[in-house]
Amino acid sequence: MNKEIIKIGVLTASDRASQGVYEDLSGKAIIDTLKLYLKTKWEAEYRLVDDEFDSIKYALLELSKKCSLILTTGGTGPAKRDVTPEATESICQKMLPGFGELMRSVSLKYVPTAILSRQSAGIYNNSLIVNLPGKPKSIKECLDAVFPAIPYCIDLIGGDYLETNEEIIKAFRPK
Repeated sequence: MNKEIIKIGVLTASDRASQGVYEDLSGKAIIDTLKLYLKTKWEAEYRLVDDEFDSIKYALLELSKKCSLILTTGGTGPAKRDVTPEATESICQKMLPGFGELMRSVSLKYVPTAILSRQSAGIYNNSLIVNLPGKPKSIKECLDAVFPAIPYCIDLIGGDYLETNEEIIKAFRPK
């Protein structure tokens, strides 16, 4: 997947934001963080859906047709309507539990309720899907932790080449 301008999927799962009750600050936080991280020319393929399994699943499938990286926010807690990890897992051929383990570990430095979070990541065809938490501050903290591994993971699955702004964050690619 080599294009001039790379598409990166940003998916927010939120009943209230999708109904216009409040602004989606979490999706914006992902986009703002990626603007700092990436030197590669990219644009967001943004989706805002309700907390419904099928809405999330079909948005992921649609985004995977054009995005090597899909970052989700919302729906990773223990509440009944939090089903983003289940929707992600339902389509992925491989799950990558290390992403969730590291994100929870980082978040535990700030809040004891991080153990309730169910962030995860998986591979669907040539796309890496990473389920991030729902709070903008937590999104940045978690992305700071896991992003160094993301470009190489995408290389390994045959996705787009992502070049990072090394003054902000350095991608790890073994020699």
